[in-house]
Amino acid sequence: MKTKAIFYGLFIFVCCCVLQTAAQGKRFSSSSMKHGEEVTYDIYFKWGLIMPRAGDATFSYDRDKSVHNASSRYSMQFKTAKFFDNFFKMRDTLSTYYNDHNELIYSTKCTDEGGYYSVDKLTFTHGEENTKIHSLRYTPSRVKIDTMLTAVGNVTDLLGAIYYLRGLDRTKLQSGNVYPLTVAIGRDLVKIQFTYRSQSIVERGNARYNTRYFEIDIYDEAFENTKASAEVWMGDDDNFLPIKVRSKLKIGYAEIYYSESSDLAYALTCRIETKR
Repeated sequence: MKTKAIFYGLFIFVCCCVLQTAAQGKRFSSSSMKHGEEVTYDIYFKWGLIMPRAGDATFSYDRDKSVHNASSRYSMQFKTAKFFDNFFKMRDTLSTYYNDHNELIYSTKCTDEGGYYSVDKLTFTHGEENTKIHSLRYTPSRVKIDTMLTAVGNVTDLLGAIYYLRGLDRTKLQSGNVYPLTVAIGRDLVKIQFTYRSQSIVERGNARYNTRYFEIDIYDEAFENTKASAEVWMGDDDNFLPIKVRSKLKIGYAEIYYSESSDLAYALTCRIETKR
C-alpha cells in the first residue's frame, strides 16, 4: 500500500470516525460548543511495535460571515510531524460554514500533499425530501471534479460531521443505539454507522478520562473492514469532545488522542488527574 493511501485513510479517519446523528435532521445543533473554542489532537500511526507521531490536528469554532448567508465557521488544520515530512508532507485545511439556523451551507478543503495541490468545494442545498450537493475539485492546472450529488436523510461533509456529533444528548444514550450518516467526499457519498456501547475509562499520561464508547462502521475502501472499522471515546461531560479514536487501516492502525484545548464552553470535568 502506498504511503499516500495510508495517510488518506488516516485523514478520513480523523474527520469521520467521530460522527453521530441527532434529532434535528438536516439542521445541526451543537450546544456543547461556543465561538472561540480551539482543540488540538495528536495523531499516531501504529505498525507492529512502532508507533511514531504522525501529525496533529487543530479544530477551531468561530463567528464568520465571509461566505454569503453564513454566520459561523468550524475549521481544522492538519499537518504531518517532522518524521513523516521527510517522505510525505501534508498540510490540509478544512472549513465548514453554517447559517443562523445551524444548517451546513458550504465547505472547503485545501490540500497540500507532497507537492500536490488541490481545492475541494461543497455547496449544500437542503430540500424537503433530499439534499443536493455541488461538488467541485480543482488543481492549479485543471478541474478534476464538477458534479452534483443527491442524498436522503442526514448528510454532511467530513468536518461538519464532528460538529453534528457534539450536539448529541449523551445522557439519553442506550447501549446498542445505532446512528447512520452520509458524508459527501468528492464524487462519493460515504455511509457511516455508529453503535453506542457503554461508558468507559481512557488513560493517557497522568490523566484518566470518563468517556462514552462507540463502535463505528465506515464503508470506505481505505479501511480494512467495514464492520467495526473504528472506535471512538467521547468525553463524558457537557463538551462531549473526542478523547481517543482508533482504527485498523489496511496497514497498521491510526490512533488519535486529545492533547489540549482552550475557551471550551464548559469545564473539562471528564478529565481526572492521577498521581504517578
